[in-house]
Amino acid sequence: MKPSTVIVAASIALWPSLAHAQDESSMIPFEGGNFTIKETEELDKILAYDGKELARNYVAYYDRTVDLAGTKVAIFDVGDGGNACGPATVLAWKAEAGIQSTIVGEDECGTPPAAATGDALFFVPYLRPGSKAPVRIWSPQEGLKVAGELSYTPQPGTTWADISPDKIAYPSDFFANAELYAAALALLGDRLEQLALGLSVSGEPEKTASGIFVASGCVPHACGSADAFIGVDAAGKKLYFAQEGDAPEPSTWPALAEWPAEVKDAMTKALVSQQ
Repeated sequence: MKPSTVIVAASIALWPSLAHAQDESSMIPFEGGNFTIKETEELDKILAYDGKELARNYVAYYDRTVDLAGTKVAIFDVGDGGNACGPATVLAWKAEAGIQSTIVGEDECGTPPAAATGDALFFVPYLRPGSKAPVRIWSPQEGLKVAGELSYTPQPGTTWADISPDKIAYPSDFFANAELYAAALALLGDRLEQLALGLSVSGEPEKTASGIFVASGCVPHACGSADAFIGVDAAGKKLYFAQEGDAPEPSTWPALAEWPAEVKDAMTKALVSQQ
């Protein structure tokens, strides 16, 4: 788990595993009736309760049922499928007027899995370095509201001296260091979030002959579009970033003329040579 106050493993929006997939005519008992998930000839999945359609899309999965202050709420994941976006969350409960339902994340790129408390569901976002997002709360009585806003936060008190190979598995791990994160913000400003996204898909960083960490990566499901590079000179307290864009050559921070030769060579091999 990344050492950030806001990166919560349970909040990562992932598709349910195939082991939890429902077959084409799944039936889930609920409050005296049954939810069903049936597949159409067009391969859509229809989520219904006693014949009343609640949602339909290419995939539909039953997650779980929770009790919120005496009201049982069934949670489903429904979405387009594929890797581009996670599913929306369908919530269903029974009131005096019959079955009620709502969809969270339908107009967005999915929604984080719901975390249940005694009386409400919280949707806690996964945050990349440089980003912020609202935390939302839902209950049958109040509906969906914004509970607050989270900002990515590195581990307080960490310094350049804390950067070591045994603590860095992926380039994104660097940003959990408070001093490095402050330096990255100063160098990149608003570009930090996009550059961190460009390092999301990557292997373990390597070291140059002089001990500088170097790594490259790409945007999830879009490698080759905005690939990024990071160089970390922990001893010299310096950072080097590069990212592909519309120009023939990657943008660099600082200017490429300020880069050590070995870091420039590593970046060229990772980004320029692959074009």
